[in-house]
Amino acid sequence: MTRVVRGRPGRALRVVVAALAGCGAGVALYGLSQVNSGYAFAIGGAVLGVFVVLGLDLYRRTARLTEVRITVPQLSELTFVVNNDAQQVAWQLFVETVTRTSTQQLRDDEGRIRESLTSLYGLFATTREILKASRPSTGAEGLTVESLAVTLLNREIRPFLSKWHPDLGEFEKTAPELPESAWPRAAECRADLRRVQANTREYVLAFARLAGVENPQIMLGA
Repeated sequence: MTRVVRGRPGRALRVVVAALAGCGAGVALYGLSQVNSGYAFAIGGAVLGVFVVLGLDLYRRTARLTEVRITVPQLSELTFVVNNDAQQVAWQLFVETVTRTSTQQLRDDEGRIRESLTSLYGLFATTREILKASRPSTGAEGLTVESLAVTLLNREIRPFLSKWHPDLGEFEKTAPELPESAWPRAAECRADLRRVQANTREYVLAFARLAGVENPQIMLGA
């Protein structure tokens, strides 16, 4: 279950950014008043340009705040406050998770467990790369898009892979001529896989809400 509360565009934040930029520019221009006028205008223009760029960058990263309340498996309702950068990270995570076969439920008579395990490994690695490349964000009580992604990896995907990858690998090694359905633990693994897939889909929907995606259930085939 996900609820979104929009509309905290940050007028006060824009005022603060403008005030800080103006204050810094004023201090810089006052210092320049002590310099020969021949260089003052050139240097003053450069300093003012720097303040404008920094102010715009700060506004881009912090403005348009959106408050999102999310409930995911084994977690209570959480409240996130995301900005443009956080929404972009959430969008990347959503795209990666929604396009994986690991999020699609398999019946006992379809698909291969190995394919799903490989997909989960790929999702784990790709998520880590997205988090490493993104700029750390901040949120209320430490709740960020990144923390939600790490929770998905450590609470759902890592334990499942650690449990089943060695067992399936051992079967494939000792009986390479047998089909996967002959693995004695195939039914047990598929049942556990369905549980992880169901939980992962909830995280996918959470990433979609944080990114501002409308009707993400359609993309999931739900």
